Amino acid sequence: MAVLRTIVGLIFMISGFVKAVDPVGFSFKLEEYFGATVFNLPFLEQFSMPIAILISGLEVVLGLMLILKIKLKPVLLWLISLCVFFAFLTFYSAYFNVVTDCGCFGDAVRFTPWQSFTKDILLLLLLLVLWFYHNQEKSTPNFKLKYGILALAILALAWVISRGIFHEPLIDFRDYKIGTDLRAERKNIAAQPSEYKTFYVLKNKRTGEEKKVNQDDYLADKSLWATDSPWEIQSGKTTSEIVKEGYRSEISKFKIIDIQGNDLTDQILNAPESTLVSSYKPNAVSPETFAKIEEKVKAKKGMVVGVSTTGTVFQSIKNATMDGTAIKTIARSNPFVLTLRYGIIADKRSAADY
Repeated sequence: MAVLRTIVGLIFMISGFVKAVDPVGFSFKLEEYFGATVFNLPFLEQFSMPIAILISGLEVVLGLMLILKIKLKPVLLWLISLCVFFAFLTFYSAYFNVVTDCGCFGDAVRFTPWQSFTKDILLLLLLLVLWFYHNQEKSTPNFKLKYGILALAILALAWVISRGIFHEPLIDFRDYKIGTDLRAERKNIAAQPSEYKTFYVLKNKRTGEEKKVNQDDYLADKSLWATDSPWEIQSGKTTSEIVKEGYRSEISKFKIIDIQGNDLTDQILNAPESTLVSSYKPNAVSPETFAKIEEKVKAKKGMVVGVSTTGTVFQSIKNATMDGTAIKTIARSNPFVLTLRYGIIADKRSAADY
């Protein structure tokens, strides 16, 4: 049981840590769940950050307590409750295909919703085994040492979380980590594109039977579309679905357009040096902050561009626009400064740190 307890505890600790490193990113994922397309609980969106901190903190602390055998019975109850909660979320995401990545392991490891659901069920079964057999383990003393380790871990966790909120994450698991060559990534994406097919839902007018077929099978089977065919396409149910996963990278969304509608992406990536001042929520930033950062970046060599969701934020540097979700993916700070050298990420900092 000790080995099983350690393995389960480590899984929860790792899962919590990768979310605690990037609490802002995890809060974005919770906002997605609370949004209109999933649970439609908009009043919870304002609490996404506290909930993100609570969940990631609980996973790390409870996982460590499980390993150290501190308050084993209540810890197991809490972990079982967390597992049931996550299993519900991942099943809902998978069954209704509303969230493609649950964020269970942050950006470090990406699971499909069904993979996440399977993982949660396996963890739940392991926790139930521990619950039924935990009394068979001999108690271990050293309470002072155990609680000392736990206290140090909580302090370290608090520092990691605060760094992720007020600066940039301690460890960057995203596609936009420092050193990434955006030009090379774009070439990989172009060389290995994902393949999609259109799927139709057909209904038999005589029997009421429904079936789903892809575009190729539909065209190949004349009985489905001939004039006297009983099958008809159901409007509003046609979907485009991926059938072959290509090179997967968030850099596919890196596209910067100036206010005249010109695509600046290639120009920025090919420049010896480019400095991008970016904001995914410009209304939350004071004009004084933008003015201070503009004053500093104007002295930089090469291209200097202000990137936001509106394109009307910056007064003394060139304005451009980018999708808000794509800006959030690059960095969590609002605003932040990104420095590129021939398309390679050389530096990335919050505006305050910069």
